[in-house]
Amino acid sequence: MNYIDNIAFAILLIIGIGFFVKNSKKIVRNIKLGKKIDRFDLSNERFKNMLKIALGQSKMVKRPVAGILHIIVYAGFIIINIEVLEIIIDGLFGTHRVFSVLGGFYSFLIGSFEILALLVLASVIIFWIRRMVLQIPRFWNKEMKGWPKNDALYILYFEMVLMSLFLIMNAADYNLQALNADHYTIAGSFPISQFIAPLLSNLSETSLIVIERTAWWLHIGGIFIFLNYLYYSKHLHILLAFPNTYFANLKPKGQLTNLEAVTNEVKLMMDPSADPYAVPDENAALPDKFGASDVADLNWVQLMNAYTCTECGRCTAVCPANITGKELSPRAIMMKTRDRLEEVGANIDKNGKFIDDDKQLLNDYIKAEEIWACTSCNACVEACPVNIDPLSIIIDLRRYLVMEQSAAPQGLNMMMTNIENNGAPWQYNQMDRLNWKDE
Repeated sequence: MNYIDNIAFAILLIIGIGFFVKNSKKIVRNIKLGKKIDRFDLSNERFKNMLKIALGQSKMVKRPVAGILHIIVYAGFIIINIEVLEIIIDGLFGTHRVFSVLGGFYSFLIGSFEILALLVLASVIIFWIRRMVLQIPRFWNKEMKGWPKNDALYILYFEMVLMSLFLIMNAADYNLQALNADHYTIAGSFPISQFIAPLLSNLSETSLIVIERTAWWLHIGGIFIFLNYLYYSKHLHILLAFPNTYFANLKPKGQLTNLEAVTNEVKLMMDPSADPYAVPDENAALPDKFGASDVADLNWVQLMNAYTCTECGRCTAVCPANITGKELSPRAIMMKTRDRLEEVGANIDKNGKFIDDDKQLLNDYIKAEEIWACTSCNACVEACPVNIDPLSIIIDLRRYLVMEQSAAPQGLNMMMTNIENNGAPWQYNQMDRLNWKDE
């Protein structure tokens, strides 16, 4: 390999990693727009949670077919890309299969990569069939039109092409090794590509080199494109699933967080020993608003949740509100939160800081009808393979409507009025509360 190839590869490497780092910084900045929340406690429990759910895929296999296929693709993505390290070294220094010095272990590695590549290819094809031929309902909700639908397909096609290129590259290499071609030292085991190799056996050495080099360049180039495509894709969960499960809420499902300012007021009112004329500390910091109306009102974990969502639809598939035809889709809640966050980030990129655009997450993206349809059952939280919590966003949006705009539905307003007047949610006085026992 001449130095021009080495230089070209170095430029490709710098551009690919440079764009990835630049986009990663944008994501981190956008997540940091969220409010602070302490999720750095219980480190041992959090680490176990991450290993079990993100690495061990424990929640994925609750749907066995999709879970097993996902594990194959996930393992293939991680293990096969060990080979990328060898490609980078070969590309920079002009070597070929530099790790072949590992001897028999290298043959084991390449053989394993090839078997995994075939399994990944088969799994991706099955995923495509499930999505496009069988048309499993959760992939065809109304929010899964246009870009969300196409994004899922683009990733499947990407993986098909990358795995095919890997096997074609090895098949050409296998033939070149058999011909004792210069630079192609005998190395590796090719349990899959050796069956592709006969299709290329009648080609000249020069043609084989062209095929091998072309597949090599397209393979590594495709990996860099895929790496940077993640920023624009729902498949960012490949990277964020680990921190997302680590920083997930470890409290019992159904336990809601209390607003500190409200809690202090209630404690003051309910403490019989408190000074009746006492008032909260006037120097105590008050929240800018109660609840959330835009992404900056959410905490940073909720914003990371939005970026981590892979739009698999498991949450929406088990949502009782969605099943009964209501507007709510927990998946759509996360997608809309991410869309708004991206819009805010683009605003900052353009202006150097956020300039009010007369939009907000509530109403412009997520309608009140959606969030009031939620039964707070936590089914979506339980179903999510990476511990995303759509309910927490719904609750914060509700709090804003109730506490800032007094915009609760009529039925809820009646219930709160009854509690205030009667000490119970029903429309009769406290003296009649036990009449039911006499019937």
